[in-house]
Amino acid sequence: MAKILVVIGGGAAGFFCAVNAARQNPQLRVVILEKTGKLLSKVKVSGGGRCNVTHSCFDIPELVQRYPRGQHFLKKALHWFGPSDTISWFAERGVKLKAEADGRMFPITDSAQTIIDCLLKEADTYKVEIKLNHEVTGITQNGDAFELSLGGDKPAVKADFLCIACGGYPKTAQFNWLLQSGHHIEPPVPSLFTFNMPGNPITSLMGVSVPMAQVKVTGTKMVQEGPLLITHWGMSGPVILRTSAWGARLLAEKDYRFSIQVNWLYPEYANEQSLRNAWPDLRSRLAGQALGNKNPFQLPARLWAYLLQQAGIQEQTRWGDLAAKLQNRLIQLLTTQSFDIHGKTTFKEEFVTCGGIQLSEIEANTMQSRLVPNLFFAGEIMDVDGVTGGFNFQHAWCSGWVAAKAIAEKQG
Repeated sequence: MAKILVVIGGGAAGFFCAVNAARQNPQLRVVILEKTGKLLSKVKVSGGGRCNVTHSCFDIPELVQRYPRGQHFLKKALHWFGPSDTISWFAERGVKLKAEADGRMFPITDSAQTIIDCLLKEADTYKVEIKLNHEVTGITQNGDAFELSLGGDKPAVKADFLCIACGGYPKTAQFNWLLQSGHHIEPPVPSLFTFNMPGNPITSLMGVSVPMAQVKVTGTKMVQEGPLLITHWGMSGPVILRTSAWGARLLAEKDYRFSIQVNWLYPEYANEQSLRNAWPDLRSRLAGQALGNKNPFQLPARLWAYLLQQAGIQEQTRWGDLAAKLQNRLIQLLTTQSFDIHGKTTFKEEFVTCGGIQLSEIEANTMQSRLVPNLFFAGEIMDVDGVTGGFNFQHAWCSGWVAAKAIAEKQG
């Protein structure tokens, strides 16, 4: 009699586990239980609807540096299924990926639907059963098998193998049904969020971006560099998202009230002193020109005008006539401008939480629980999360594939 694999969660990790297990072992009956009426919803909205499938970083020690949590665990797992394997897997099914200048990889169609269609076709080919609106509310063990209680008046579902791939939860209480298995949870907190600055005049520059800035969280060792985007609520862009990911626990402890310092001129001027050293030459070279007309730093015009205004400098003031006090103020604003943060905003639909099942309780080479035989995990339910750029999807594909391989071989 065929054994049954039940996958809880119809997202990227769950689908990848289901279709790969079904393909590798045709004797296995595979069922996906999805609590909502939608499949692959994060895939659909990722990358502005284009789906950032993975990242063109093929060196594992370098790749794991993009994961604030789970680096040691992923060093093992990614050897089984890394970005090159992801590219090959989709290519074998007619979906070619392309790398953009920043390393993010998308389907050449620039449509997330291409990825969704590929996974649905694979599920259909290998007869994976998909049950929507099936929320699992409890798990009990019957010997080596499992019985899953469902919400509503739906009958319980039995499974010989179980893969939990239901994504992350924002609140610890939502993990309660999983605690029945004896596992421990790292408390969840948000990761990948933008910074709110209510009432700050810089929000009038919404839409302005700089290709490179440095952001430090005041009073900590946290510092990140990258593109920065000013929004109508505060700041976003890769440098802010990376700061939020690496600082997820610390910023939660601060209740999202903290200060940052922005260096608008990084890396050309790595600190305030380097700009001070260069200033006399800039001043003499531009002496006869008005500051408002001559911005030697290639900053966006609106940002330059804002910084002059914040420094109390009239735009018609000539470089050669700039008073020492105003000069000092402008240098400070350019390299160490301080902003108070009051709250956060979820980054588009691509919410990510840090926290989840403790990694010490999962075997990285199989994704099997160290506590419960035949119980596996995939994706964000584990305490692994990456920065933006395709890294969270790569973990989903990797963990789903590793779990599938282990389950298919066990059944064999």
